Amino acid sequence: MSVRPPRPRLPALNALRAFEAAARLESFAKAADELGVTPGAVTQQVRQFEAWLGFPVFRRLPQGVVLTDAAREALPRLTRGFDMLGQGVQALRVARPSRPLAIAALPCIAQLWLSPRLPALQQAFAGLQVSVAAMEEVPDLRREPYDLTLFYGPSSGTDAILPVCAPALATRLATPADLERETLLHDAVWRHDWARWLSFAAPDAGIDAARGPAFSLYSLALDAALAGAGVLMGRLSLIGPLLETGRLVAPFPHAMPTPDALAIACSSSSGAHRERQAVLDWLSAAQMQPPQSPSRI
Repeated sequence: MSVRPPRPRLPALNALRAFEAAARLESFAKAADELGVTPGAVTQQVRQFEAWLGFPVFRRLPQGVVLTDAAREALPRLTRGFDMLGQGVQALRVARPSRPLAIAALPCIAQLWLSPRLPALQQAFAGLQVSVAAMEEVPDLRREPYDLTLFYGPSSGTDAILPVCAPALATRLATPADLERETLLHDAVWRHDWARWLSFAAPDAGIDAARGPAFSLYSLALDAALAGAGVLMGRLSLIGPLLETGRLVAPFPHAMPTPDALAIACSSSSGAHRERQAVLDWLSAAQMQPPQSPSRI
């Protein structure tokens, strides 16, 4: 009868996980964001890992930390190991009967693009349950349990930006130069969209593109535009239905194509939802069509 040798003793999993994330991302702060803890917690876990090893894995410098040669050599195998653990856990998720299809989306896409299309999606896939998580950063589908992601990025689709406002305010706008007298509304993430559009459509207007309030969520900036509080730089993929219903007006015809558009990605994990590809195909086709019943903002 053969006797298998015991597996090598391992450090605390949280300490090993903190080291792998900090080493791969080359930042304790980014590792903390990925793991959902504080940078101080990552620092403490890394120190615990170093104490277990008996030697440092990072060199502390005035400008930050740098991996030691030994740690850099070990990192690819540790990363593959955690990826395999994640894939194994996701494979177990398949055993859950009728689990929801998990979608991660940029908040404005979740509210303004996906939400109005959910009723038609659920009609097309009878019995399908959908779970939507709104987040600012694209999750890593190798490590996080999402079946689809909806964010802006390189895509086969197209999008454009142009100023939009409430109908009453639009009566005061004959040319882009008239924007000098109006409040410009900004989304904090797309703060430079006004400058880009003005350079494209009205380079000689002399308008301060940075003027006006910035909102942390696009939907808040859109609420202000709908209330007549100013002119918003609108993305056609998000505000198209509001233009069609007349709740918003585009006072100028100059739509500027954007380098990014709505991009839908699909998990390739063996533990991903069995309907993921079919739903991706349905959502990709829906990009070419307006929602059947636009939601009120």
